[in-house]
Amino acid sequence: MNYIGSKFKLLSWIEDEVRKAVGTDLTDKVFCDIFAGTGIIGRTFKKDVKSVISNDLEHYSFVLNKNYIENSKLLDKKEDYIEKLNSLPLMEDGFIYQHYCMGSGSGRQYFSDTNGQKIDTIRIKIKELHESQEIDDDMYYFLLASLIESADKVANTASVYGAFLKHIKKSAAKELILQSAEFGQSENNHNVFNEDSNELIKKIEGDILYLDPPYNERQYSANYHILNTISLYDEFVPQGKTGMREYNRSDYCKKKTVHESFEELIKDAKFKYIFLSYNNEGLMSEEDVKTIMSKYGKYDLAMTQYQRFKADKTENRNHTATSTYEYLHILIKDEV
Repeated sequence: MNYIGSKFKLLSWIEDEVRKAVGTDLTDKVFCDIFAGTGIIGRTFKKDVKSVISNDLEHYSFVLNKNYIENSKLLDKKEDYIEKLNSLPLMEDGFIYQHYCMGSGSGRQYFSDTNGQKIDTIRIKIKELHESQEIDDDMYYFLLASLIESADKVANTASVYGAFLKHIKKSAAKELILQSAEFGQSENNHNVFNEDSNELIKKIEGDILYLDPPYNERQYSANYHILNTISLYDEFVPQGKTGMREYNRSDYCKKKTVHESFEELIKDAKFKYIFLSYNNEGLMSEEDVKTIMSKYGKYDLAMTQYQRFKADKTENRNHTATSTYEYLHILIKDEV
């Protein structure tokens, strides 16, 4: 997925910095990714650590990580189910088609009519398979993660779902083909949560805590609301031109609350090594973060330059810079 704040391009750098601070051998370490997003960081460390704890308040993220992090064993017949779901006859009046496709009269065009109908058809069938106990939880989250990622590839948006495009773009005109969301196998057990990070941190403990919270006022729940709708597939009345649902508003996206929330998280963390990914365009300054983290142990900072996220060619028209600086704030806590 083309995802705001994705650390895909920074993986090797982050991994190197973690190993510099913690040590090269991580096999006995519990690693927590508490603002997991698409789970790319947890997926990177999954193969090397004792256990991964993954969390995100967004339900689409929870589903992705239930597959990528918690799924570890080979799933029998998973490709058979992918093939069966791809070949189902399309239904015409599902929730996505009714509210997010132009042909239904909704006035919204997040997907082509055919792709909207296919999303509904597959989503409803996955639910039926799970409720009838034909498939277990592992298969359910694998299939649902596969649908979310496959739907995202044909979305008629400029990468995020804050608005749809007036005309169907080339990639959105392609037929949705359900493709497998492959996951890395592991002999260890891993755990995925769907909770507020500041509440979860009080209930867990481990060795390495990786933090990648929202860094500006963009709310992920608003930018990816359609993916939450596909994931939850619940009944609600879409609001406004964009068909928004009620959504979570993170304290990390508010200038008035971000400092207090961040310090509370650091204070409550029962992890010796804490790493915070942030950048120079964030609500908290470099000095703000240093001041807070330094209260709780030995502080250090690593920094690298990389190309900034652009949803489309005009999304960053108010920005002259094409690159930004990513900071990795490092804390070794005095007391855990």
